[in-house]
Amino acid sequence: MDTVAVVLAGGVGTRLYPASTADRPKQFLSFGGQSLLARTVERARAVAETVYVLTRPEYEERIPEHAPDAEVLVEPAGRDTGPALVFAAHRIREREGDHVQLVLPSDHHVEGPFASVAEQACEVAADTGRLVAVGVEPDRPAVGYGYVKPGTDRGDYYEAAGFFEKPSPGAAERYRYNGFYWNSGMFAWTPDALLSAARGTELDALVSGLESGTAERAFALAPEVSVDHAVLEQSNSVALVPAPEGFEWDDLGTWDALARVFSDAADDDGNVALGSGDALTPGAEDCLIVAGENSHVSAVGVSDLTVAAYDGRVLVVPTREAHRVREVVDRLREDGEE
Repeated sequence: MDTVAVVLAGGVGTRLYPASTADRPKQFLSFGGQSLLARTVERARAVAETVYVLTRPEYEERIPEHAPDAEVLVEPAGRDTGPALVFAAHRIREREGDHVQLVLPSDHHVEGPFASVAEQACEVAADTGRLVAVGVEPDRPAVGYGYVKPGTDRGDYYEAAGFFEKPSPGAAERYRYNGFYWNSGMFAWTPDALLSAARGTELDALVSGLESGTAERAFALAPEVSVDHAVLEQSNSVALVPAPEGFEWDDLGTWDALARVFSDAADDDGNVALGSGDALTPGAEDCLIVAGENSHVSAVGVSDLTVAAYDGRVLVVPTREAHRVREVVDRLREDGEE
């Protein structure tokens, strides 16, 4: 079968506030070189004959700036990855016929043998009819990631024995010790396999609506739910393909992830400066400073902080608590300021 890549580019990325906003979602951001979306599409082209960028209506016209040669598929509304990927499976099957879909989030950092693990995932999906999740061996007990427990070893893959979301620190340490993998958010399946698995779940009405020609109404009524929770966790036909040694992966959804990914660019005091603005760090240690266009940040005598300045808005947070940035965005939305 041909491989069709589906790049997810409909989210906002609230945990990268104030760089990422509803008007400037994180997939369009660049922290040096190409935007996150452009990098992902380029990576997808290494293994896929056709690349689709799946996005919401308000971002449709911006996609060609970052992925001029990709097909653009617009979901009727933002409903998280469950409805979005069911919609994509149905629509792309109509256009492309039988194929394997390789699903890639647009906001991940990937280095190393991406093509080999992507091709293996697609081969397992085509040969077995299973839904395939790509797993990454944890290098730390991350509480913000989902985990997959490997089951029976089938040679080219494991049967997935369970999905576990955002554990406590103690549970994350146990998962790592017991050989669990991070759920990378990269998947492979045939459209038929995903649509069949979505039957009988909370996305059942959406599948029926797509098949009966009432997609927009069905989509409007669909729940906001991830494909992991709605489908993968409910299925007994999920394969886990582990990424090989040397595969580097991180979800660039939080400021601390950027600090990790760009650590090689740190100065002698461990400070990382990103963005097109200016930064000064006299006496600072182990800080992430991100200054947007026309912004200037000075961090003096502080340590272990993230300071981000964009469009007149400034965020200061201990880097270890970067996951709490969502609380700021929620508060701003309550006050009508975001």
